[in-house]
Amino acid sequence: PGLRIHEYLYFQVLSPGDIRYIFTATPAKDFGGVFNTRYEQIHLVPADPPEACGELNNGVFIQDQIALVERGGCSFLSKTRVIQEHGGRAVIIADNAYDNDSFYIEMIQDSSRRTADIPALFLLGRDGYMIRRSLEQHGLPWAVISIPVNVTSIPTYEMMQPPWTFW
Repeated sequence: PGLRIHEYLYFQVLSPGDIRYIFTATPAKDFGGVFNTRYEQIHLVPADPPEACGELNNGVFIQDQIALVERGGCSFLSKTRVIQEHGGRAVIIADNAYDNDSFYIEMIQDSSRRTADIPALFLLGRDGYMIRRSLEQHGLPWAVISIPVNVTSIPTYEMMQPPWTFW
């Protein structure tokens, strides 16, 4: 069970409404767990600091939620472990190239021989930027999402993907 390499996982932002889209992410290649539970409504909490390479200022809000982290500063595995240590259920790591709207990076194990148990997903930089920007504009500490979303059960005309992915 679970996803294999090069498969996509989808999540939907439920609020704020201006980014109520279905987003595409890719699971880490060789570390992290899989989603055995579907979360109908769970918080997507931007990490503070965004790179999540050490202690978090908002770690209390990440407990039992999903963290949105930015690429850079340390390995993908290190970020995943920081979120796991703060009690996060999963981590979504957005590319730090804000103009990246099509290139998925393969997240692989670092050379430390450490492991992580929570799912780790890679998100396009443009998507991560637009989510963070919307939260800042609305003064919100987190988004509410549903993850994973089974897109095969959604009619194509209802598949609300972010408009910027088609630019």
